Amino acid sequence: MSTLTIDNIHTYYGNIHALRGISLKIEKGEIVTLIGGNGAGKTTTLRTISGLLKPREGNISLDGEDLLKYPAHEVVYKGVSMVPEGRGVFARLTVLENLEMGAFSRKSKEELNHNLEKMFTLFPRLKERRTQTAGTLSGGEQQMLATGRALMANPTVLLMDEPSMGLAPVLVELIFDIIKKINEDGTTILLVEQNALMALSIANRGYVLQTGEITLTDTAQNLKNNPMVQKAYLGME
Repeated sequence: MSTLTIDNIHTYYGNIHALRGISLKIEKGEIVTLIGGNGAGKTTTLRTISGLLKPREGNISLDGEDLLKYPAHEVVYKGVSMVPEGRGVFARLTVLENLEMGAFSRKSKEELNHNLEKMFTLFPRLKERRTQTAGTLSGGEQQMLATGRALMANPTVLLMDEPSMGLAPVLVELIFDIIKKINEDGTTILLVEQNALMALSIANRGYVLQTGEITLTDTAQNLKNNPMVQKAYLGME
């Protein structure tokens, strides 16, 4: 059984049919990437999985359990956390307070402290800045914080929306190294990323999304070698 299964999802914004029957599966331990142009429906897919948007048709399940019957905060309880596009840190709260907000589903103080130590090991920069307000962090540090906040909930599946957006190339490399480390530590990842070449370099598989429909799926390596993908998304002629 797939860890995360999306089956024939139709999501609308008012009368706009944003997702048109998309289906995808993510196996335990994979990194799967969604590739597509602006407006293809990538963020809508993540928002639908996380419960922020409710589809009119279709099914979403995690380890066989229906997620659509739960509101967004309970989807987090069930094991799906999202790192949103634009990071979305709480600018006036400290780094530590932001991380604690990510652990709202944790009941045990001991577990909270254990998770904090894990985040400070994964992101030493955040430990150095734990009393600093999040709004004063650099873009790369805010991305680390947004990722750490999502991981504080101990997700089975981590949804990541454009983690490299607005970052300098050296920081992009760092963020992707962190994504690989998170995956190696046992977290399954669904990655939406504008830098398709970087995404395919760390992913196991990928799906190509165009105007709300899945048009292609394959291994990451085969997608990198696909002439259509190279021309449309990798900047190759």
